[in-house]
Amino acid sequence: MEANNKTPNTNESDDGRLRIYFLPNLMTAGNLFCGFLAITKIVEAKLDPVADPTYPDIRAALLYILLACVFDLLDGRVARMVGKESPFGREFDSLADVVSFGVAPAFLVHRIVLRDVFVDLPELGWLIAAIYLICGAFRLARFNCLAAMPQSQQNTSGDFTGVPIPMAAGMVASLTLFLIWWEGKEFAVGTWRYVLPVLLLFLSYLMVSEIKYPSFKKLNWRAAKPFHKMLTILLVLACFFAFREKILPVITPLVFTLYLLYGFIRPKISRQMRRDIEEDEEDEEDAKSVPPAA
Repeated sequence: MEANNKTPNTNESDDGRLRIYFLPNLMTAGNLFCGFLAITKIVEAKLDPVADPTYPDIRAALLYILLACVFDLLDGRVARMVGKESPFGREFDSLADVVSFGVAPAFLVHRIVLRDVFVDLPELGWLIAAIYLICGAFRLARFNCLAAMPQSQQNTSGDFTGVPIPMAAGMVASLTLFLIWWEGKEFAVGTWRYVLPVLLLFLSYLMVSEIKYPSFKKLNWRAAKPFHKMLTILLVLACFFAFREKILPVITPLVFTLYLLYGFIRPKISRQMRRDIEEDEEDEEDAKSVPPAA
């Protein structure tokens, strides 16, 4: 999640060659590929499936954006787990994020809502979508600049300043999926069509704000006894695959909403509660074996 690689002094090897690590960047490539597929599906989708049921549905684009969020979550985790972090990966990750979580959601909302809501003033629809995209790009550029600073000036707490753009895109995609599931009728009709433009502007503000959001980098995925974590993840994945048509439209917007709200309530809860939510206790030997995240 915008944090594929953050160590500024590992960009080149001792012989001056650029370091490009396979597994983390493969995850980032998957993110970018999903973003491209999402945009393709948005262009191809027919917004009236009743008229032509065989035509591609907009739901496919939403699922590709959510899948891009999964790849984005994995790339940074894989990079840290295998100890292969590099500034190249960070830059590649940001470029992929602009497409998957900037262009795709902005184009999505404009395609299904904004152009119909602002029929008499289409420029306003373009402006709202553009504001989201520009704020997302600004958010990524700010992150990269902060990550490139000397180690002593970097944010050592692991917090994100402003909501990460993958979470913003996931919120747009998951809420749209929920609204489609809830209404079960044509797009851009009913009162809910005004929700997405307002949400887009609100997320634009959150991305460039100074509100701190946790990165959850301190969760110990290398714990000496990871059985309960593995079992929990497998059960969650099994439930998603088994009941995805009923669970996905409800659970995903709930998860993204809780994360967005957590940034506002986080300063008001105790430090102990914050540590319980964001960190895992490590065995002393395991903690020594894992290099600290920048």
